[in-house]
Amino acid sequence: MTTTFGPGSRRVSTPVVTAVVCLALGAVAAAMASLNVALPDLARSTQASQTQLEWIIDAYSLVFAALLLPAGALGDRYGRRRALVAGLVIFGAASAVAMTASSANELIVLRGLTGLGAALVMPATLSTITGTFPPAERTRAVSVWAAVAGGSALLGLLCTGTLLEWFSWRSAFAVNVVLAVIAIAGTIGLVPESSQPDARSLDKGGAFLAMAGLTALVFSIIEAPEAGWLAVRTLGGIGGGLAILAVFAGWELRRAYPLLDLRHFRNRHLSAGSLSIFIQFFAFFGFTFVALQYLQGVRGDSPLVAAISVLPLAAAMMPTARITPRLAARFGARNVCVTGLLLIAAGLVIVSRVGAGSPYWLLVAGLLPLGIGMGAAMTPATAAITEGLPAAEQGVGSALNDLSREVGGALGIAVIGSIVTAVYRSNLHLGGVPAGLADQARDPDRE
Repeated sequence: MTTTFGPGSRRVSTPVVTAVVCLALGAVAAAMASLNVALPDLARSTQASQTQLEWIIDAYSLVFAALLLPAGALGDRYGRRRALVAGLVIFGAASAVAMTASSANELIVLRGLTGLGAALVMPATLSTITGTFPPAERTRAVSVWAAVAGGSALLGLLCTGTLLEWFSWRSAFAVNVVLAVIAIAGTIGLVPESSQPDARSLDKGGAFLAMAGLTALVFSIIEAPEAGWLAVRTLGGIGGGLAILAVFAGWELRRAYPLLDLRHFRNRHLSAGSLSIFIQFFAFFGFTFVALQYLQGVRGDSPLVAAISVLPLAAAMMPTARITPRLAARFGARNVCVTGLLLIAAGLVIVSRVGAGSPYWLLVAGLLPLGIGMGAAMTPATAAITEGLPAAEQGVGSALNDLSREVGGALGIAVIGSIVTAVYRSNLHLGGVPAGLADQARDPDRE
């Protein structure tokens, strides 16, 4: 592996490099959820339909998930710092243009472009840590990375909610631009370049199959609440995506130099880590999707109050993630991870008891174990994935970790969103309301 440093070959301390890459990580992670609290303002400003609002949020995740594996491989071969800077430029430029958008369709396209930038950024941040830091420093840095990855979405909600008290939804994109500019400057000046210049050429066929399969799968998952889970296009899309991914698996197994060597999944730590991350973010994004609608739509909270109301989750998650390496060294990584997953389940059980008239403390009683559980489970799971791959494939390993997050999060939003929509419509009693208005209430996108 080749590692070079910034101007003048000046070596920079691990905490400084960690801070810069985590700033970049925080920018793209916060962008996943930060617009959720701005949806009412977006709807008023752009006249977006419910479906368009969903795609303004989900276009980011779709492009992000589809491009993660090839983006991680490109960083491994051509330089992780180069990938990081390129991704930040695309992310920041698309956000700057989004500030001038006047229609929902423009925003959907631009959110997809920010997802392209994020796909280059996120695997490069983790692979910079795992590919350049010595083992003694790597574990601590990964714990910081995991804390930022988990907490940034909630902090993004808080930032956007605060800005909406004085500005419009465009301010959320302005934050992206500012963070991208700072992160670009820090990356160029302080982050070492690391790469595998002698790595094999990119598996273009595998990259195409991975992108096609993930696009079909994630697109169908996102559209399922609107189209119906048993609709032909939903089942066909999911089946088609899975079929393409099966072809991808066969292709990779026959390649001498695959994009992702599936034989690595024989490593139980890597497989368990990927499954754990998937489950955690299925729960996390599904919960966030429902909780924000509950807080704003049922309790009548403002965007700022709604964002503040879920902060106990981040307040519990981030410090727990920081101390998890010490807990894992004492009690074993598997025990810590399992305990974290059990706490996540317990927190969700408590949250499920929250109703229209419930006191806020009941929600907090669920948020705290949920946050502690995610903080405890994320770091060992992330380390299991990155440690299960050789140094030459750390970008792909980081992308695999991020892919588990994104697909888990998209599926969590789609499944929970579908359940919420079905329950809402089945319990919507509109006696005495004209048939046309009743149909519109049950299906806001009906023409």
